[in-house]
Amino acid sequence: MTTLIIAQLTIQETQRKRILWLALILGGLFLLLFGIGFHYIYSDMEQFAGNRDQIFLGFLLMAGLYVVNFLIVMLSVLTSVTAVSGEIETHTIETLLTKPVRRWEVVLGKWLGFVVLLIGYIILLAGGVMLIVYLRAGFAVENLWAGLGLMVLEGLAVLSLTIAGGTRLSTLANGVLTFMLYGVAFIGGWVEQIGALLRNETAVDIGIVSSLIMPSEMLWKKASALFLPSLANNPFNVGPFAVASEPSTLMLLYGGFYTVALLLLALWSFSVRDL
Repeated sequence: MTTLIIAQLTIQETQRKRILWLALILGGLFLLLFGIGFHYIYSDMEQFAGNRDQIFLGFLLMAGLYVVNFLIVMLSVLTSVTAVSGEIETHTIETLLTKPVRRWEVVLGKWLGFVVLLIGYIILLAGGVMLIVYLRAGFAVENLWAGLGLMVLEGLAVLSLTIAGGTRLSTLANGVLTFMLYGVAFIGGWVEQIGALLRNETAVDIGIVSSLIMPSEMLWKKASALFLPSLANNPFNVGPFAVASEPSTLMLLYGGFYTVALLLLALWSFSVRDL
């Protein structure tokens, strides 16, 4: 019960700081711009091509989802980077811990609060992009819920990393750590994809190692492969959003283990540290 109360207070805190409202407004603006742009692009496709170009529609859809994926990662970091470290630095946490509340309940409650926000934002943005494409062009993704689930898992992995870092690092150091690890995963993912196209095993291995350090890009690649299984594996179909090297089921299990392990680390780390 205490954990759920803290989760509710975490959500209310994002409302008080206007983070939630800004995210919703700017997310709506993103969908509006995407919808307008897609409408006019598709109108030209109908006029000149005379029929639906599935490959081009897949490219536009993946471009929109790629931006959504990036926004999800940024939101996961920016909303939670001060969740623990910020309250330690301002000594707010000391006031909370004078009540009959266990430390791990505070961390878990905050994590759950951000999870609710994250899932809602993914449904809003990713679902909105897919709905726009479907209503305008009749083009739908496959494996909808599995793909969205992997996008959620990616956000949770980043969130768990940020929360765990906040139990030991300052807010600035925690933000730098998370963004740099995401950068490692991002460039490693591209190296792996290019290596797979060129059949360079060393480059592929570099990408796999980067996914072990931070599985965010790997989870996105698997999600995109599930959304468009007939198009995503060919760079001539979806260009830079192609998945030449599709992550295995074992790597997906690792992504789940990574998320849970970091959450447990955060609970333990905050419980034993001196305040």
